[in-house]
Amino acid sequence: MLKAFATGPDLPVRTDIDIDATYRRQRLRTIIAITLGYGLSYTCRLSIDMVKKPLIDAHIFTATNLGTIGSAFFFSYAAGKLINGFVSDHANPRKFFAIGLILSALCNIWMGFSVTLIAATIGWGLNGWFQSYGAPGSVVALAGWFSNRERGRFYGIWSTSHSIGEGLTFFVVAALVGWFGWQWGFWGPAIVVLLAAVASYAIMTDRPRTMGLPAVADWRHDYLSPAAAEALAAQPPRSVLRTQLSILAIPSMWVIALSSAFIYVTRYAINSWGILYLQEARGYSVLQAGSLLTVNTLAGIVGAVAFGFISDKMFGARRPPVNLLFGVVEIIGLLLFFYGPQGFGWEILAMILFGLGMTGLVTSVGGLFAIDICPKRVAGAALGMVGVFSYVGAGIQDQVSGILIDAGKTTVNGVVHHDFTAAILFWVGASFVSLVLAASLWRARLRD
Repeated sequence: MLKAFATGPDLPVRTDIDIDATYRRQRLRTIIAITLGYGLSYTCRLSIDMVKKPLIDAHIFTATNLGTIGSAFFFSYAAGKLINGFVSDHANPRKFFAIGLILSALCNIWMGFSVTLIAATIGWGLNGWFQSYGAPGSVVALAGWFSNRERGRFYGIWSTSHSIGEGLTFFVVAALVGWFGWQWGFWGPAIVVLLAAVASYAIMTDRPRTMGLPAVADWRHDYLSPAAAEALAAQPPRSVLRTQLSILAIPSMWVIALSSAFIYVTRYAINSWGILYLQEARGYSVLQAGSLLTVNTLAGIVGAVAFGFISDKMFGARRPPVNLLFGVVEIIGLLLFFYGPQGFGWEILAMILFGLGMTGLVTSVGGLFAIDICPKRVAGAALGMVGVFSYVGAGIQDQVSGILIDAGKTTVNGVVHHDFTAAILFWVGASFVSLVLAASLWRARLRD
C-alpha cells in the first residue's frame, strides 16, 4: 500500500511560477474536491439506513441482523481509520482519496444483490474499509494546504461534507428507495460516487512541497509562536513513523478519542435508526422521515462552519470552550426530539438544535482538535487514532441498539413494531459523557 500510494519527494521551491497564485488556485480546488467528494461518499455509507424497514418488512433481515451488518461496517471502518490514517501520511492524497471512492461504490453495487446475512456482512464490512480512505486523505490535504490559524475555518467547511452527504441520503436516496425499491438505495449512490471519484482525481494534487511550493506555514508565515519556526528548523530529521508514534504519549489525545467515541454513538444512532424510529414511533413514511432528518443535516452545515469560525476568530483557535457550547445545544435538541412535545414544528426545532450542536462537536473531537495538538506532518495518524475510537463506538452502538430495539419487538397482523425506550436512554447517556470529556481539556497544548 505504501508503495502504491506513495507521495512524491519534496522539491526545491520553484522560482519560475507565481507562488501566491498557484497556492490560491490549488487551495480552492482542494477544498472543493474533498468537501464535495467526501460528502457524496457518505451516500455510499448511509445507504443501508434507508432500506432497513423494507428489508425488515420483507423478512430478509431482522433488526439484530441489521445491527450485525452495520457493526461490521463500523469495526472495519475503525480499523481502517487507524491503519489508513498512518498510511495516508506517506501517501499522495489525490490517489488515496479517489481510489477509496471507487472501491466503496463497487461494494454498494454488491450490496444491491446481497440477500443473505453473510454476503451482506462481508460486503458492508469491506465498504467500511474502503470508506476509511476518505477522511485521512482529506485531512492530509487540509493539513498540507491550510495553516494553523485558518485550519479551523477550512476544517469546518470540509466538515459540512458530513451533512451534505447525510442530507442527500435522507432525501434523494430515500426517494429512490420509495420509487424503485431497496436495491436502488445502494445502486444510485454507487453511480454518483464513481463519477465523484473521477472528478476528484482530476482536480486534486499531491502535497505542496512535491509541487515545488513552500510549506503552507512558511507561505502564510503562520506559526503558533515566534520561536516555533526556529525550533522546528533546529530539530534533527525525524522519521514520519517515529513522529506518528509520538502522539500516543499525548494524554489529551486519549481524552479526545474517548469523547469522540461517545458522540459517535449518538451520531450514528440517529443516522442508523432515526428513519426506522420515525416510521414506527411517529408513523412517517420513509420520505417524510428522511425529509425531517434532512433538517438536521442542513443545520449541521451551519454548525460545522460556525464551529470553525467561532473557535478561530473568537477564541484564538481554542476548541474546549466552543466544545462546551455546542455540546449543550446538541443535548437540548436530543432531549426535545425524544421527550419534548410531539408535532412537526417541535421536531423541526429539535433537529435544528441537534444538527447545529452535533456537527460542531463532531468537527472538533472527531478530528480538528486532535490535529491541533499533534505535529501537522502526521495529521493522518492523529485522525486515525481518533477514528478508531469513534467507529468502535459507532460499531458497538449499532450492535447494542439493534439488540435493545429487537428486545421490544412485537408483531401484529404480520407487521413488526419496536419499542425504542431503552435504546434512547443509551443514546442520550452517550452524549452526556462525550460533553464532559470534550469540555475538560481547557489547557490542552497546541502544536505546530
